[in-house]
Amino acid sequence: MISAILLYNQKGEVLISRLYRDGLRRSISDLFRIQVISNTDVRSPVLTLGTTTFCHVKHENIYLVAVSRQNADVALIFEFLYKLVALGRAYFGKLDEEAVKNNFTLIYELLDEVMDFGYPQNTETDTLKMYIMTEGVRSEIRAEESSKITMQATGAMSWRRDDIKYRRNEVFVDVFEDVNLLMSATGTVLRADVAGQIILRAFLSGMPECKFGLNDRLLIDKPGDAISKPNKSAKAAAGSVTLEDCQFHQCVRLGRFDADRTISFIPPDGEFELMKYRATENINLPFRVHVLVNEIGRTKVEYQVAVKATFGVKLFATNVLLKIPTPLNTASVNTHVTQGKAKYEPSENAINWKIARFTGGSEYVFSGEAELLSSMTKYKTWSRPPVAMQFSVMMFTSSGLLVRYLKVFEKSNYSSVKWVRYVVRAGSYEIRF
Repeated sequence: MISAILLYNQKGEVLISRLYRDGLRRSISDLFRIQVISNTDVRSPVLTLGTTTFCHVKHENIYLVAVSRQNADVALIFEFLYKLVALGRAYFGKLDEEAVKNNFTLIYELLDEVMDFGYPQNTETDTLKMYIMTEGVRSEIRAEESSKITMQATGAMSWRRDDIKYRRNEVFVDVFEDVNLLMSATGTVLRADVAGQIILRAFLSGMPECKFGLNDRLLIDKPGDAISKPNKSAKAAAGSVTLEDCQFHQCVRLGRFDADRTISFIPPDGEFELMKYRATENINLPFRVHVLVNEIGRTKVEYQVAVKATFGVKLFATNVLLKIPTPLNTASVNTHVTQGKAKYEPSENAINWKIARFTGGSEYVFSGEAELLSSMTKYKTWSRPPVAMQFSVMMFTSSGLLVRYLKVFEKSNYSSVKWVRYVVRAGSYEIRF
């Protein structure tokens, strides 16, 4: 599987080198530094030289590299590397060169625990923190606690221990959606989809059983099941949405989900990602943008941009930003807006129109003109890049997804408080003109 894990800084200096299998020399680190770090033309995260494959992830100012000499599962390797990043954040706040240099011993100890002979083992942060602690907090572990750790690390429920207690039992549900849009100059929607994730923060005592309900019709391929692949053009039932490409946390009981579409699980303690999903049908666009650009000869460009919020008047968007592109030979820009502020940024070749708070149902207009340099000897036709938009809308979902219920069952029969929040953000939200 994985023969070695290497950590480099941006200069190519080796910070951590942990070899798990024979057949590799220490000089293997020089090969990656020469072929990848020193070579600015390399863009792929996977590099194969002979029988050796390097898979790397750049995070902050360090490179995390996995070396393999077998035909390994690359997706699993990258999942493991990102788990290492998450572990670093959990232990050090953030994983960068300074954190690595200050915690050499702890990092080597973690690498010994999360991988054995090149095969990934338990990477759950809560379990590792029970017996791998910083020097200032390290204490002796009693025999009974050690046995609990062993059961948790090797059992079927590595993500939670059974002696957790809270005075107030709460569950926070965050539904985050990134809406992507590509609209043509005539107003036709060329592409619209939603990439969503549901984040849970569970502060529950004991070993609670949770049941989670959504207004969804999930599309997940089941081999040999002709009914499991409905016609995508068929509309969802009233009040429901169609979700595709769903991925669940390991705590979800997939067998029960396949049987009756119930999302049942025993949650990890604290924050975790319950599921990811994608929606491509009946997307509710939070903003409609109309762009009118008129090029007057080679000396001037006139702009007229209207933005309207399609969500309810009780809702509002924050941190709204429209990037309106300008030609490369722009000399000066005059702008007028009905809300917010507009400023020309020469380094970005764009006018940034910022609106701090955008109330639902409102419509705001930007108008302006760009004066162009006419003395340029080589004039290139303006490619007209699309207008890009950024925003964040609370308590709104573009997919129409809603949390119908979250039930918590525990043997002590305590009551729990549930909180739900919806947030829609701009992914790639672009309008051509």
